[in-house]
Amino acid sequence: MSRTLKSLKAEVMSLAPAERARLLDQLIDSIDRDAETEGAWDKVALQREGEIESGSVTGLPLEDVVARSEARFPG
Repeated sequence: MSRTLKSLKAEVMSLAPAERARLLDQLIDSIDRDAETEGAWDKVALQREGEIESGSVTGLPLEDVVARSEARFPG
């Protein structure tokens, strides 16, 4: 790791967690090559969140989802 990168990392790590999270979002956005797809996924996520909060759908326990995934994709 270069000195510049080390000093930048030290500076970033001195930020409050919320500020680091905002910076991370901005960095990810800066390298995101497909903003249209990300926007579509954001829309789906917000829709699903609304469905769960309204009770129109129910979530599955994490353990069940992991077990199903492991059974479908072993190894």
